[in-house]
Amino acid sequence: MIVRLELQNEKTVQKLWNMQQRAYRVEAEIIGTEDIPPLRESVEQLRTCGETFYGYMEEGELAGAVSFMIEGETLDIHRMIVDPTHFRKGIASQLLASVHEHGCNKIVVATGSLNEPAVRLYERHGFTLRDQKEVKPGLWLSFFEKTILG
Repeated sequence: MIVRLELQNEKTVQKLWNMQQRAYRVEAEIIGTEDIPPLRESVEQLRTCGETFYGYMEEGELAGAVSFMIEGETLDIHRMIVDPTHFRKGIASQLLASVHEHGCNKIVVATGSLNEPAVRLYERHGFTLRDQKEVKPGLWLSFFEKTILG
């Protein structure tokens, strides 16, 4: 079940932060750097980030989350998080499908270019690679976009 996460709730934000740490450590290993902003973020910074969060609940446990911001008709996915103990269950696909319900014409997302599982996820769901940029020496990001037809 996918539910909106209220980050003002202390238990919720702490569970989300813990899951984020576990998930982004896996990504850090994949892309070869620990320099991923969510790994440096405090619980308080997460709580006040301004993003909208939805969580995937499995048997009462937070197993994944997606966050985004909407500007005009564009939904910008900021985080796609799945707890490593719940990898390969289709949770990211379900979270990705859920963001379509917000009525935007376009969805954009960026991920580490070497994060092959994330790249494949977005390609599988109809996203098109629009750009790649080296954001610091040796760290490349891939920028994807998907247009939603009315």
